[in-house]
Amino acid sequence: MHPTLRLSRQLSYYQSSHLSPALLNSNIKTFIQQGQFTKALQLYSVSPLSATQFTFPSLLKASTFLSNLSYGKTLHSTIIQFGLQFDPFIATSLVNMYAKCGSFSYAVKVFETMVKREAFVKDVTFWNSLLDGYFKFGLLKEGLAHFYKMQSFGVLPDAYSLSILLGVLGYKEGKEIHGYIVRNMFKSDPFLETALIGMYSSCSRIMEAWFVFYHLEDKSNVVIWNVMVGGFFKNGWWEWSLKLYSLMKGENVKFVSESFGSTLSACGYGHVVDFGRQVHCDLIKLGFENYSFVYTSLLIMYGRCQFVEDAKMVFHQVLDKGIELWNAMISTFVCNKDSYAAFEVYNKMIYNVITPDSFTMSNVLSCSSLIGIYNVGRSVHAELVKRPLESSAAIQSALVTMYCKCGSVDDANSVLVTMREKDVVAWGSMISGFCQNRKFREALDYFRRMDADGVRPDSDIMSSVISACTGLENVDSGCMTHGYVIKSGLELDVYVATSLVDMYSKCGFPDMAENVFSGMPHKNLVAWNSMMSCYCRNGLPDHSIYLFSKIVQHGFYPDSVSITGALAAVSSIAALLIGKIIHGYLIRLEIQSDIQLENALIDMYVKCGFLKYAEYIFQNMSQKDVVTWNCMIAGHGSHGDCLRALSLFDEMKNCGIKPDDVTFLSLISSCNHAGLVDEGHNIFQSMTMEHGIEPKMEHYVNIVDLLGRAGRLEDAYNFVKTMPMEPERSVWLSLLCASRAHSQVQLGELAAHNLLKLEPDRGSNYVQLLHLYGEAELWDKAANIRSTMKEKGLKKNPGCSWIELRNKVDVFFSGDSSSLRTMEIYEILHSLGRNMEKKGGDYEIVEAFSDPRV
Repeated sequence: MHPTLRLSRQLSYYQSSHLSPALLNSNIKTFIQQGQFTKALQLYSVSPLSATQFTFPSLLKASTFLSNLSYGKTLHSTIIQFGLQFDPFIATSLVNMYAKCGSFSYAVKVFETMVKREAFVKDVTFWNSLLDGYFKFGLLKEGLAHFYKMQSFGVLPDAYSLSILLGVLGYKEGKEIHGYIVRNMFKSDPFLETALIGMYSSCSRIMEAWFVFYHLEDKSNVVIWNVMVGGFFKNGWWEWSLKLYSLMKGENVKFVSESFGSTLSACGYGHVVDFGRQVHCDLIKLGFENYSFVYTSLLIMYGRCQFVEDAKMVFHQVLDKGIELWNAMISTFVCNKDSYAAFEVYNKMIYNVITPDSFTMSNVLSCSSLIGIYNVGRSVHAELVKRPLESSAAIQSALVTMYCKCGSVDDANSVLVTMREKDVVAWGSMISGFCQNRKFREALDYFRRMDADGVRPDSDIMSSVISACTGLENVDSGCMTHGYVIKSGLELDVYVATSLVDMYSKCGFPDMAENVFSGMPHKNLVAWNSMMSCYCRNGLPDHSIYLFSKIVQHGFYPDSVSITGALAAVSSIAALLIGKIIHGYLIRLEIQSDIQLENALIDMYVKCGFLKYAEYIFQNMSQKDVVTWNCMIAGHGSHGDCLRALSLFDEMKNCGIKPDDVTFLSLISSCNHAGLVDEGHNIFQSMTMEHGIEPKMEHYVNIVDLLGRAGRLEDAYNFVKTMPMEPERSVWLSLLCASRAHSQVQLGELAAHNLLKLEPDRGSNYVQLLHLYGEAELWDKAANIRSTMKEKGLKKNPGCSWIELRNKVDVFFSGDSSSLRTMEIYEILHSLGRNMEKKGGDYEIVEAFSDPRV
């Protein structure tokens, strides 16, 4: 039987049976206790005059829960007719009903009318009802004024008053309230304990929340456990959420349906599907599998762990699917980048006459963003215009995001302009969209507009703003943003701090990045990876390798990104032994490899001279991208095997992999090493003619070097003259070096003239010309160059070499004797010299090496 028909028959029965007032009031209270608020109100309407003063608070509670203001007003009218408006319980319920049904002005009127009476002025519960309303409407100043007014009337706050305050105030004020609680001996109050833990958690002070939780005498209240589990998860400590859930199972705590939400969210965030399955078993054993909140959380967990089939199984097991479950299923497909399956579920939902809400349409717009097809997004927008949903902030923010991801920033801006009230999500969507479309100046401009509009940024927005500063390579703007972050209290947010590390890294300030990293109270693996990348990018690979060894000591397990970063550092200093150790670590811990990690391994072995190991990894890869082929082509070319490099290029094309500019750079370089001039030149020409790739400056430099090494200097110079772009320093330097190698003074002087015109204050440019004159015995000109260098105070940067020995890399500079092992090195050289003297060797060679000036 349909529920509405059944309810109608029950009410008809009540009408015909002439229930006594006492039984009618009893049945109303029973319905409300069971959460059947509509039934309670409909039963009241059978005989309104039978309700007593003890029933009205329950009826007002039902109206509040259903957000039914008109019914609440009807009850208020009846209460006045009965003369019950001065009853403290009824008056408090009225204030609460009006506040929660969105009519706060009525709540204030009721309060102001009643508080003048002596029975109400000292009633803290009555004061609390309006205090809660102020904060629910975001009226912080007015709420605090109400709180101080309450105290001025001699009404001391109770535990609930303080709980309300803790829910809205910041860390500093919350700390003061905590002190007040301790001083006034508010002990073992579950409301206060929960509110304190929640306050510290929301202020990112999770260890202080844990301190409160740990020192509780009575931990039998399940709500306290739920808040602590949720607090750990919201602060990025998802592993601790799972540990606490396990502890909770061992305690004498009675689980409720809300006990599983944060734990399942933590499993989804950490992709710990095995733990999620264990929680799934627990909730079945405890009989919570039919609760909508629980199975929705379960479905989302499987979706985030990329176990889509398990998510679909949960979805299909539920017969009476609410809108939340449909949304969760659509969201699962969106998260797993299966937009077409998401659209299919959406169509089924419409077929089943389920009305979409703002979350549904946000997910559908996300599908449009994933597909990136502008017309699909426009059609969804057109559908939204027909519905009242289009005006909601969440939908409009999703529209902004969709248009930005489709590359239509102007349309996104048009949506933003039409919004009456722009919240933090809307501003964040627009600022992020500008960054995605590399419109960094516009992103900073809109951030200033948002700040002027009085909207406080969140961590996502600040990360986008920092990303814009990075994109502009404007460290001054980055430093100003850093100052704003500190003032707004977001410097403790791990995502914002990581963005700052990345910004300082890419702007070439590793010391500043290190300061930010050191100041992070709680570092996640992303932060460690960013700092490793910073060191490697800024020429400090040894620091990067050292940091990699510290990750495990701080309780993290390196992922593929960590290992890729460490291998890049190893490659830059050719530290083979360390590279092998990292490779072994990867195999032992069975860390899941991805294509980037395997490419990094190939690159490391190539640069460390172990081409055979690189070839082995290459041959055993299940999937190869263009970077993989480029690494192997460059590797064989740099090891002198140009024919193998050319053969790999043919294999690459046969596999359907499209070459890029790096591929051709590696091929030309390979021909250069092998002296295959015609082949290299043909490859260069095929870039544009066959593959439609425009050569970059590096390609032109390689061709000049290729022709120059072969002694074809006139061809090299003619090639430079026909370049479609202005030659850079490296082109003229390559031509100068070739002129020196083949004693072509006139062409060398021409190249040097152009080189010094570009960089007149670089010492190494003069040194090449100096050697050219010296080798041609043009001593006067050489002396003039020396004199010019002396006047300008120019020196050539010393050459550098390094050697890996006993798990340590020693670096040596030409003419430098600052190494800690200098004395040991010279002693060995002298010892070798003495041995050579005994055996008739050339001792002068050793003497030359022993001279620190060499």
